[in-house]
Amino acid sequence: MKNILIVQGGGRPKGNTAQLVEHFIKGAEEAGHKIELVYLLKNEVKGCLGCNACRYGKPCIQKDSFNEIVPKIKNTDCIVFASPLYFWTISSKIKAFIERFYCIAEEDPNPPLGRYEKYPAKDCALLMTSADNFFWTFAQAVSYYQFTLVNYIGFHDKGMLLAGGCGDTNGRPQIDKTDYLRQAYEFGKKIYSE
Repeated sequence: MKNILIVQGGGRPKGNTAQLVEHFIKGAEEAGHKIELVYLLKNEVKGCLGCNACRYGKPCIQKDSFNEIVPKIKNTDCIVFASPLYFWTISSKIKAFIERFYCIAEEDPNPPLGRYEKYPAKDCALLMTSADNFFWTFAQAVSYYQFTLVNYIGFHDKGMLLAGGCGDTNGRPQIDKTDYLRQAYEFGKKIYSE
């Protein structure tokens, strides 16, 4: 059994991303994993200010929900980032959340790949939805995920589910007309199957 923290950065409580997350959770719970969901619409997390207070042993100066989420990050095995595609990348809520990892980093005397610090060793996964479904639709989001979370922070990639073609951005969610909900369930169920 693993502890999985899902960070949801979508703005629609019953939208495509929320439904994708719901089915991922069903599969993961059936596989025996413990799930905790942090919905960033209800938990404000501001972007990093770069003030470096955390580098001098002080807690982050920002008074928001991130400080309450830090213990959850430290105690989880895997962080699943769930976001709709906004302007060809992850939502600003998810990006702000990732930026704040800076305050939980520790000094690393031998940093790999140009890093200056080390982060807690975690697994990560990406769930995304989009109205569009071009061959390049998720290219920028995938690049950000791979370079920031996997290459720079050093998380271990457990996979991605990129659900394109989920309906018009002005209309009702249409992910239920695709196969992605079943895929999300299977992803959750098999994320740690060897």
